[in-house]
Amino acid sequence: MSIYENLQPLSLDKVSTYPLASRQSKVTVKDFAEPITESSSLSDYLASLPDILAVQTLRELARQMRRARQLQKPIIWGIGGHVIKTGLGPIIIDLMRRGFVSAIAANGSVLVHDAEIAMAGSTSEDVDATLGGGGFGGAEETGRLLNEAARHGFKEGIGLGEAVGRALLTLNPKHREASLLCAAFAAHVPFTAHLTIGGDITHFHPSADGAALGATSLVDFRLLAELVRRMDDGGVYLNIGSAVTLPEVFLKCVTLVRNLGNKLNDITTANFDFIQSYRPLINVVRRPTADGAGRGYAITGHHELTIPLLAAELICRSEVE
Repeated sequence: MSIYENLQPLSLDKVSTYPLASRQSKVTVKDFAEPITESSSLSDYLASLPDILAVQTLRELARQMRRARQLQKPIIWGIGGHVIKTGLGPIIIDLMRRGFVSAIAANGSVLVHDAEIAMAGSTSEDVDATLGGGGFGGAEETGRLLNEAARHGFKEGIGLGEAVGRALLTLNPKHREASLLCAAFAAHVPFTAHLTIGGDITHFHPSADGAALGATSLVDFRLLAELVRRMDDGGVYLNIGSAVTLPEVFLKCVTLVRNLGNKLNDITTANFDFIQSYRPLINVVRRPTADGAGRGYAITGHHELTIPLLAAELICRSEVE
């Protein structure tokens, strides 16, 4: 006998139930994945994915990107250095040629890694092995190229991304075909660079010029703001691998555009990362699209998996109306 004399378990006798068939469910067997075979094509594989959660998100994002291309609205890729270090440059270059990349906004590490890829075919030094002896970040060619480009860009009043792209392409580097900077400059696709002074290895090289770096990066901020202004009524912004700098820059572009009296509605934003951090989720996915201004998506996973999957969805899977 229970010691709780005045407490009895709640009776279940009168609980209401309903027929399972009468209930609306979120998942049905028609949404399930289908096995693929050795002879399946890439299109077969994409169609075989479960039409659930992240796959639905990826498909909808791809639809919005195809729509933006059709409407000739900007599709802006905001990227961090990790995108370059995971070998995704050639995929983005191909999408650029197909009309799925209208502009690239990059943080400072992108300039470092992309320039090193173009010049040497390799990048991403072993920090643990070089930091103790003070050698980390000391690559002479990298610092000279980026800092000289900034100085020349400052004198000409152009942005840092354009200045570095021009300087790099002028070198005719051995691995130019793998360089986003080279491809964008050659195709006249805007490439803007957004620095955190002191955050990149080239900022402690003797050739660093703070005035040049700041002025050219400010030009690029204003260029990006103009591209964001053009996103109204169908444009797309992707944040890929930047947890702080680019989400903050994008949000300031959005407020600048609206501050000047411009509409910025029916836009699509997305954040790709293996962790959904605060700033990308709030400043890219939610705030700019709030109050019916558009739609925002968050796709969680490693860039080396999710970006090729997005590219395949854009290229191979036909539009489903």
